Amino acid sequence: MIGNHPQARADGRVPTQLRPVRFELAVQKWAEGSCIVHFGDTRVLCAATIADRVPPHLRGKGTGWVTAEYSMLPRATAERTDRESVKGKLGGRTHEIQRLIGRSLRDAVDLTRLGERTITVDCDVLQADGGTRTASITGGWVAMAAAMATFGMERHLVAKVAAISVGLVDGEALLDLDYSEDSRADVDFNVVGTDAGTFVEVQGTAEGKAFDRAAMDGLMDLATSGLADLFAAQAEILATVRR
Repeated sequence: MIGNHPQARADGRVPTQLRPVRFELAVQKWAEGSCIVHFGDTRVLCAATIADRVPPHLRGKGTGWVTAEYSMLPRATAERTDRESVKGKLGGRTHEIQRLIGRSLRDAVDLTRLGERTITVDCDVLQADGGTRTASITGGWVAMAAAMATFGMERHLVAKVAAISVGLVDGEALLDLDYSEDSRADVDFNVVGTDAGTFVEVQGTAEGKAFDRAAMDGLMDLATSGLADLFAAQAEILATVRR
């Protein structure tokens, strides 16, 4: 903060500003619902598949399921990373993120009314510049909602779900961190919320020094404002889906 004016970030944003957020719908011919979500230079391909089956532990119970898979393409980052399929196993980070996406999206659907169906949302990172998990959740909801609207299941959606990062960088609270900010943040939060004002998950870590309650409350307020903008963007793009 310089005087009464917020200091601009490297990309020209003020601390309380999201990166440009954009959704491209129907990018895959065969998926029931798909989109590419842009959070600035982070881009994630999200595709939703609806199948008339459920995991074994849910068979015969008349309820549905929502799950997710996440991966990062080899050149999504500055240096090439090996595909995890070549390594023969998923890394801990991948497991953590795809479980987070699945938990988040399940909160948006009335599974008891879905019937014995599974919605699988695949999130593939095309380009990473920070916030791949938050973009995956936000775009994953759009792909899932588009699939459900297209197949007459929109009534089973009970909430919008989106996610955003916030953090303290050089003592300043910032919304929607890109990689250059995230990599040097003293405090880093990922916040998953619903349009009802509730939270699905909050991941908060002190990377540099511990934070106090006032700092945490300030970051949560900042995240809430960012989520409101994401919900508005989701509603706008979903309104274009053919029923």
